[in-house]
Amino acid sequence: MSTIGFVDNIAKITLSTPYAVGDVNVYLIKGDVLTLVDAGPLTDTAWSQLTAGLASLGYSADDIEQVVLTHHHPDHAGMLQRFSKDVKIVGHKYNQYWINRDDYFHKVYDRFFYQLGLESGLPQAYLSAIPKFKSPLKYMGYRSLNDAIKEGDFLPGLPGWRIIETLGHAQSHLSFYRESDGVMIAGDHILAHISPNPIIEPPFEGESERTKPLLQYNDSLKKLMDIPISYAYTGHGEEVENVHDLIPKRLAKQEERAKAVLGMIRGKHQTVFDICKLLFPTVYKKELGLTLSETIGQLDYLESLGAIRKEIKDNAYYYHA
Repeated sequence: MSTIGFVDNIAKITLSTPYAVGDVNVYLIKGDVLTLVDAGPLTDTAWSQLTAGLASLGYSADDIEQVVLTHHHPDHAGMLQRFSKDVKIVGHKYNQYWINRDDYFHKVYDRFFYQLGLESGLPQAYLSAIPKFKSPLKYMGYRSLNDAIKEGDFLPGLPGWRIIETLGHAQSHLSFYRESDGVMIAGDHILAHISPNPIIEPPFEGESERTKPLLQYNDSLKKLMDIPISYAYTGHGEEVENVHDLIPKRLAKQEERAKAVLGMIRGKHQTVFDICKLLFPTVYKKELGLTLSETIGQLDYLESLGAIRKEIKDNAYYYHA
């Protein structure tokens, strides 16, 4: 755990996580309302680190008046239930499905991913493992969202902090931009050394089409080019000072990866699962949900360019160039 102290009313506290991504950053902001941005995973270690970090800044968990979420992933939202019922939980409306998981959530989730598995050409042995996609939620507590915020709103109790919708890595992802100095709290949308995985999620609000998170993510990156960002605090790792230099590099890297996938498809008819095994030969069994998301993202991207086509056969999609 590390705490850097307040800089212009923002302090970073770094917490351990049980995930491969490593440590997560949460932020304490002083304003009209004492606000914590993100909360870390539901582990005793993270709670001890958070309370120690707050103490080093002169506060306790009881002083927090609201927790604002960048997105619903358990390394960012897992520890919400440890906070007093008086603490307001604020974020994109889509957080509610994940932080207060009811029977409807599980029904929609399981049905969606089973169908996606069929369409991806998963063998039966892998289809039966789909419930394990939810295993990261082991470190996610239960809590309700108090206030839903959206694009163009300002953060409650923090004058001048504008909300920017940055969907892609998650369907609930928001970034927070302080207009006075161009500082942004970017969650997992902008990371210094890696690109976040755009993760496929079920449509919980009755939509019939799944989202295309990689296309969303690219659009959300391009959107930031029109915003005068001076400095970005990130969900993992170091801060980013040159956001507008980093974005073209991320987009170029994405195009390069897509070209490699196109080379794997050319001259063949392959399922998502076939391509996933080629892309991630050493980890697809262990991280099937994440690797399928990444593979489908690349295929969505190539399809949007007209570089590939798909046809359905025996319930599975086959891609060809």
